[in-house]
Amino acid sequence: MLATITRDELKRKIDRGDKFLLVETLPPETYHHAHLPGAFNLPPDQVSQRAEALLPDKSAEIIVYCGSFT
Repeated sequence: MLATITRDELKRKIDRGDKFLLVETLPPETYHHAHLPGAFNLPPDQVSQRAEALLPDKSAEIIVYCGSFT
């Protein structure tokens, strides 16, 4: 299921310690500059090569975000 959550909802999930995978989809340089706690980097151009290895649990909740200012 695809759904959108707000920044506030994501912050509450982080603050509660909810179990989910947090994926940032920007280039590695941007990720290394700043990212949310617990997030890992999976740039869009690498999804097909790395997603299966990084996201093996098909039942896990996965939250994907882009850290752009838009």
